[in-house]
Amino acid sequence: MLSSTISFALIFVASVAAQSSTNVVCVAGQCLQGTSNTTIGATVSAPGAAASLLLLPGQYTSTTNPQLLHSVITAASASLKPSPGFANSSSSLPVELPLNVALQPGLAIYSSSLYSGQGSFSSLPTSPIGNTSTPLSAGSLSLSSNVWVAVSSGSNNRVILWDSIPDLGQLPSGSSASLSLVDMQSATCSPPCSGSGVCSASGSCTCPTGFNGTSCESCATGFFGPTCQQCPSGCTSCDDGISGSGRCLTATVTNPPSSCNCQNGECGSNGQCSCLAGWTTADNGTACAKCATGFFLDSTGNCAACAKDCTQCADSSGDCITCQSGFTQDTNDRTQCQPPPQADSTGAACPPSSFSSNGTCQPCSSDCQSCTGGTSNDCVVCANGKVLLNNACVTTDGNGVCAGSNLIANNNKQECDTCGAKCTSCGIPNFNVASTISQVQCTGCLPGFVLSQGKCISSCPSGTFLSPKDNVTCAACDSSCSTCVGSSTFCLTCSNNQLASNGTCVASCPSNTFSSSGICTTCHPDCATCSGSSFNQCSSCPSNLPVLTNGRCLPTCSKSQFFDKTSSTCQSCDTSCSSCSGSGPSSCLACSSSSQVLRAGTCVNANCNNNSSVVPGLGVCLSDLVIVPQASGTSPGTPLPSGINTPINTSTRRPLEWWEILLMTLGCAFIFLVVLMCWRRRARKVRAQRTAAFASAKALDQKDNWRWKLVRFGERLFGHAPSQRVHPHEEPEEIRLMKLRAAEEAEYNDDMEKIIGNYEYSRAGSQRGPSRDSHAFSDSSHGHSHSHDISSSSLYSQATGMPRRTAEPRQPVRNADLLPSRFSTTSFGSDDSRPRKLTHPPPLPTTDAEAYAASVRQSPEPSGPKSNNPFWKS
Repeated sequence: MLSSTISFALIFVASVAAQSSTNVVCVAGQCLQGTSNTTIGATVSAPGAAASLLLLPGQYTSTTNPQLLHSVITAASASLKPSPGFANSSSSLPVELPLNVALQPGLAIYSSSLYSGQGSFSSLPTSPIGNTSTPLSAGSLSLSSNVWVAVSSGSNNRVILWDSIPDLGQLPSGSSASLSLVDMQSATCSPPCSGSGVCSASGSCTCPTGFNGTSCESCATGFFGPTCQQCPSGCTSCDDGISGSGRCLTATVTNPPSSCNCQNGECGSNGQCSCLAGWTTADNGTACAKCATGFFLDSTGNCAACAKDCTQCADSSGDCITCQSGFTQDTNDRTQCQPPPQADSTGAACPPSSFSSNGTCQPCSSDCQSCTGGTSNDCVVCANGKVLLNNACVTTDGNGVCAGSNLIANNNKQECDTCGAKCTSCGIPNFNVASTISQVQCTGCLPGFVLSQGKCISSCPSGTFLSPKDNVTCAACDSSCSTCVGSSTFCLTCSNNQLASNGTCVASCPSNTFSSSGICTTCHPDCATCSGSSFNQCSSCPSNLPVLTNGRCLPTCSKSQFFDKTSSTCQSCDTSCSSCSGSGPSSCLACSSSSQVLRAGTCVNANCNNNSSVVPGLGVCLSDLVIVPQASGTSPGTPLPSGINTPINTSTRRPLEWWEILLMTLGCAFIFLVVLMCWRRRARKVRAQRTAAFASAKALDQKDNWRWKLVRFGERLFGHAPSQRVHPHEEPEEIRLMKLRAAEEAEYNDDMEKIIGNYEYSRAGSQRGPSRDSHAFSDSSHGHSHSHDISSSSLYSQATGMPRRTAEPRQPVRNADLLPSRFSTTSFGSDDSRPRKLTHPPPLPTTDAEAYAASVRQSPEPSGPKSNNPFWKS
């Protein structure tokens, strides 16, 4: 497909005469007007524009200079006409900015140099080109990015092109004559595709039919060989794989039992299942999946017949569960049933071949050797040459097959039995009365099973192969083969320590193969020689994939390298080359510097005219693509379109987009939040500093000693809370002063109580001292705020112990205010004018001596009139 497309394109290009015309050719940033035959890129035009513009490959935006280019591409009615390979050249497309003028993945071919003449384009192939080559008669080539082409310039000179070539005549010596296209692929796949795959522009490998894998390195199931051919028809499976031979391993089964939900039977044309003898439909609905009544499942998976006269028996053992009517189970052999005894009326046993009828013995049928009745259906044992089948004696043929059935005679059971598992027909060679059931040979099998040594099995055993004559019988392999397929001499494995190579037994593996498990396996098609079957186990490479890297054979080195045939390795290009065909600065295919161009394989300074530069991706000066006419003495030159050298005005303002406003708002909010957090953090630090200064001024901070600092360092190191032992709790000064004042007041109250108690004596001239009972004082004192009216005995009474004969004078007791205490809560012991209540401790208990003195003390009798003194105790 690729070769035919390119051939047509080249013929078409060669037939078009190159005609130069006056054009305006532009790149982003500059336009030149002059004579040009360049056709690469796209032509843009707009109604009312001074001229149509040819846009060379690049990106064009609304801010691209000059003004002429800007006005055309931003015009509302501008239209675009791309050249082949840049878009659909048959229609005009509206211009949408930014405009990317880029070659589609593939190769553009131009008949003349400098991308002139009518161009043609060939896209990336979808399948490998193979070993074909297409003559390449062109003056220049343009490659899209990440695409390489392989060209040959002689019998054995393969060159990889990575960049556009403005003039094929400027390639290195020997690389430009008689070029032919060999291959073209994208370089975007990683890892690279195998030789059977094609890298697409999207970076994935496109696999031909039959191949699979991420790199198209293997064959799909059912395909074999280097080209992944499909297995032969009539095979369910074959020796597939990229190293397989394609030999049929399993033939296709027509009309298998599974096609009609059948297990041990054959599917008819009507879709119904016909069960083998002894089988019936299972409880789950699967046809021919359990043994019928009168049969049991033996160890071989076959439904064998129960013993004669047993109507139902157990699986595996065959023990009889139900005997025929009148029969009883044998106590010695539980698989057998014994017939009822035959005797006459006297009790005497009837002779052989007779039975009892109404007390007399009668002869059996001629078909019976023993019986329970006179008909042939009453036989217990059939006569010689016959066996029981459904309570009747039938004959057998020379192979022991019971007449009218597919059952085989079982002389041990003396009845007809089934052939065996999966057998549709069977026989016993040279059958006679001495033949046993173990001699039975299957002659037919259910579809999907093969016949081996008289048994029906799923596949042929080792050392045999499925005969292609009937696709049923397993035949023996040749003596040289351990295993074979298709024929007795096509060996898969060999005996006598030989190696199987493509069906034959050899002493050593040939080239392009390797030994594995006694088989000479073909190398992967990418490899010339190998150490394994994988595509990354190559030891040497073929000519179309010459580069050996990490066990893989690749078509090319990287862009800045070339393949050295002498060392069979990739070597770096000269620093002046972006790609090359050999070593040195004279083997460049493209230049690495944007100010150089290719001349005969060497990169030289471009020296572009008209203030132009090298067009990116094309490797040529803009001034070389456009011949600008120069003004002479007699000719003023061609007038230039307006704006061709004028830059655009970019100082335009535009409103903010909604997302820009949102971002600005969120940014301001974030900055405000950061400032607020910093302000709060500083405020906390200032408050902490003020608190520390206050504590230091009041001498409240006792933590500046070295012991505290050492303990705090340990607490921070191990993450402990501050220790209370380091920070003892000290009472505030105010509380300490209140306690001292309370102690002073208590002492004062005790002194006053003693003074007042001295006035309390007995009115009758008692000799008692002052009363120790303070309740009276306490009660009376609580009734006054500041003073008390206290009466006490006179000095006479105190001296003589006798009461006065006259009334006692009233002497007020002055309760002067306390002096201001030096322990006052106010500053420096100021006077406290608040009322004060004296509190007294509870009275002490009376001692034994005091109780005795009170009992013997004589109470004086009052001799005068009753005193009205409230302090006199009556």
